[in-house]
Amino acid sequence: MALFGLIDANSFYCSCERAFRPDLVGRPVVVLSNNDGCAIARTAEAKSLGIRMGDAYHLIRNKPELRDVVWFSSNYALYADMSRRIFEVISGHVPSVEPYSIDEMFMDLSGLSDVAGRMHVLRYDVLRATKVPTCVGFGPTKTIAKLANAMAKANPGMAGVCDLSQSRYRDALYRDTPVSEVWGLGRRTCEKLGTLGVTTVSQFVRMPSARVRKTLTVVGERIHAELQGVSCLDLEEVSAPRKGATVSRSFGAAIVTFDELRQALMTFTSRLSEKLRAENSVAANLHVFMSTGFPAPGRAPHGSARQVRIQPTSNVFDLQRHAAAMALEMWRDGIEYRKAGVMATEILPQDQVPQDLFSLTQDGKSRGDRISETMDAINARFGKGTVRTLSMALGRDTWKPRAEMLSRRYTTCLEELPEV
Repeated sequence: MALFGLIDANSFYCSCERAFRPDLVGRPVVVLSNNDGCAIARTAEAKSLGIRMGDAYHLIRNKPELRDVVWFSSNYALYADMSRRIFEVISGHVPSVEPYSIDEMFMDLSGLSDVAGRMHVLRYDVLRATKVPTCVGFGPTKTIAKLANAMAKANPGMAGVCDLSQSRYRDALYRDTPVSEVWGLGRRTCEKLGTLGVTTVSQFVRMPSARVRKTLTVVGERIHAELQGVSCLDLEEVSAPRKGATVSRSFGAAIVTFDELRQALMTFTSRLSEKLRAENSVAANLHVFMSTGFPAPGRAPHGSARQVRIQPTSNVFDLQRHAAAMALEMWRDGIEYRKAGVMATEILPQDQVPQDLFSLTQDGKSRGDRISETMDAINARFGKGTVRTLSMALGRDTWKPRAEMLSRRYTTCLEELPEV
């Protein structure tokens, strides 16, 4: 019988900050979005003070009741590395793992004995290795495992582990659980079910399958079957090939010169090319966009976008050349640009693309490909940005997002390692 588990880190971004700051344990901590815009992660202490997800920092930071809150800018380098460490710990405990997001991972628990006991040990080992607290839920399908995880987080009496492997456990829980708690059922879907008198998971499960399909299409029918214990979603150990990739940012200050905009776009394009190479992929279509965002009162919003079909590549020099040309076409003097980005579409595996005979070296790669890969290797060894193209270095970096409360990159930068 199949058995799935879901492990989820509690207030992950905040927990990563606390892992290297023991003095923050028990204190309200909030992590902000890019440009220190709004709250995207909160500890239980911060939630109890009334801070909601999405609250704008500039509107709430001076409230007297929030004077003890510790604010952080997003430190994605730290969070990504901590996620990797959690994955490594989990991989040593279960047959296979599927990363679902940076702080959630599905697990294959089929065939394991004393699963609840093993999950308590797993939580302890993750906490010991990373100092990040977690909760685990498990059941016969991924949808049930996701629901069990939510129950484990919401009920301290479960000690961080919720077992919904048996139907008798699920029946008792389903009666009092709103249908809105189910993974995959959005607000509009729940409203549609509400018009039918279906407000709890128990009522939803008792609906005839044919009526579910007619009301919610095949996607709803699949969720309905999963809640009944029929597995419809397999564990995906290998991620499906991505169809598109985007790198974009809102700027820390308005950009009014083309040189500044070009530097920003060249940096984004370099990051995009790194993503493609990391997955042994190439892109056949490149998009560039830029806009004023929400301009000051009295100014009209402005935005532009271009795309060009290209010879499939992940070569940073080719991608930057095309991106710069499109940016120059779109640039308008006198406009304050506040956001820009690049997007690759029509992504293909590298080995499925016909090679250009006249641009290849003896090892089957173009010179640009070899230089790009060499840059990746140097940056991986000596730190991100050690080597970059000239177009990324021409400018004053005034476009970079605000991060006035950024913590140290404790695990990925030698100069910022914790000192004992």
